[in-house]
Order: sequence, then structure tokens, then C-alpha cells
Amino acid sequence: MSKYCFGVDIGGTTVKMGFFSAEGEVLEKWEIPTRTENGGENILPDVAKAVLSKMEEKGIQKEEVAGIGVGAPGPIDADGVVHVAVNLGWGTFSIVETLQKLTDLPVKAGNDANVAALGEMWKGGGQGYSNLVAVTLGTGVGGGIIVNGKMLTGAVGAGGEIGHIHVQDDEPEACGCGNHGCLEQYASATGITRLANRKLAAVDTDSVLRKGAVNAKTVFDAVKAGDPLAMEIAEEFGACLGKALAGIAGVVNPEIFVIGGGVSKAGEVVLDYIKKYYIPNVFHANRDVVFALATLGNDAGIFGAAKLVLE
Repeated sequence: MSKYCFGVDIGGTTVKMGFFSAEGEVLEKWEIPTRTENGGENILPDVAKAVLSKMEEKGIQKEEVAGIGVGAPGPIDADGVVHVAVNLGWGTFSIVETLQKLTDLPVKAGNDANVAALGEMWKGGGQGYSNLVAVTLGTGVGGGIIVNGKMLTGAVGAGGEIGHIHVQDDEPEACGCGNHGCLEQYASATGITRLANRKLAAVDTDSVLRKGAVNAKTVFDAVKAGDPLAMEIAEEFGACLGKALAGIAGVVNPEIFVIGGGVSKAGEVVLDYIKKYYIPNVFHANRDVVFALATLGNDAGIFGAAKLVLE
């Protein structure tokens, strides 16, 4: 009978590690650096070493461990094969087979945003729901889609890449993905900053944003203070994201949208602007969907990864 498992969330700079009981209680968490040099060849050996040394430290046998769950950036299919993770230097290979050989433990892997969505469903803002869309508003826009309690991965693991839904036709600047007019360009923290700077350059309306730093936090702080220019920026953000989520709802019919990432720290005001444009644009059967803030923060990935191997 398995008593424990490990949840691993591989990021571009650090690997978050979690040691869990089989009931989903996090017993310990720590981080190791992500060594991306030489095509990221050290990343999984470093993870294996960290897991095995933790087991040795705790005096745990392999038969007591349900396995290692891994979340990583990039498309990862249902078999745990990653199809190129640019910011880790990875090409296409099986995370599952590689880490199993290194540890002699069962392994499951998924895209980091999908895995984080699983974590929010299990122990976070989406608890009690099995059809969920998690939206992470950070440097980019990440998405994770859960249908009947299972991650929607798609053919090569690119299911849930909602940040690259096309929302604007006349965008002159390219998105990081190479396309123009992606949701990420308007709804991420970076995108909100870009919208704000454009707006400040285009009009001469007085605004508190002209007196200091311009970023997603200062924009929403100004919105809460009733700054008219900041409110116009929030309307643009809400229109892009609300309409995009209305489209997603028409495809997957979720019970709940869980909104996380740095932008969500502004709180309910973010949800208000999204709902303002979601409700009038969505098919009537999806109008009563719940909107909630994510609660696990940076731990969503390790919780979701642990859930992968406990299922």
C-alpha cells in the first residue's frame, strides 16, 4: 500500500518539489535550480537525485511510494512525451521513461498549466468541481482544461493553450509565439502593461499612472481608486479575456473558471471585468458558470503533479 508520492513542477529557473502523503497532505516542499544548459540534460537527473535523497533521508522504501508526478512547460501528451519545451532546451522525448529509468519509480507527466489546473480542482479554488478551466494570468496566459476530472491534453499535449487564441485582427506587434493578436498580448501581466503604455501615449487624460511605475498591479490599484484611464485599460483587458472565455465555454462547457497568476492578486475586481464581457457573449447554457480566484498560488503545480500519480 502506497503511503507517499512526489509532485514536481519544472520551471525555467527553479524546480519546485513536493513530498506528499497519499491523502494529499504536503509533508515537505523545497526547490532546486533548473539547469537548462546542454539541452536541459541535467534537469531530470537532478529531479531523480532530489527524490531519491529525500527517500533516503526519511527512510522510505520504493514500495511505499505511489510515484512521481511531473508538470513541465511545453506540449506533453497523454503518454508523458514532451514535444519540444523551448525554455528548458528540451526536444521530443519521454519524460516518463527517462525518469522511471533514473528512479525505478512510477512516473506520470503533463503540461504545467494543465497540471496546475488539476491541483486547483483537487485542493484549491476549484474544489468540488470536475469540469473546470484554470486560467493563469502571469508573464503569459496559461490555461488548463479539466473534463470529468481528467486533463484535456489533445493530440500532442497542446490542449488548453488558451493564451494563443486569436482575439485581435489589427495587432502590429508579434506575440512570443510569432503570431499577432493572441489573447496573451492583452490579458497577461505583460499585456496589461503594454495596453497601459499604449493608452498613456495615445491620450493626454490625467491619470495616476503617469506619476509612477506602470504594470498590472499599478493599473488595478488605480482601477480600485477610480482612475478613469486605468478603468479604460481594464475594460480592454476584460473584453479580450471575457470574450475568449465565452468561446472556450462553448466548446468545453465548464462548471467553473478558476483565475490565477500574478494578475489575479488584484482580487474580485479582475473577475468583475471578465464577467462583464463573458456574460453577454456566451451561449445561454454557459451563463451561470462560477468564477473563482485560484488559491494554491505557486503550489498548484506540485499539488496537481501529486494528484497525477494518486489517481
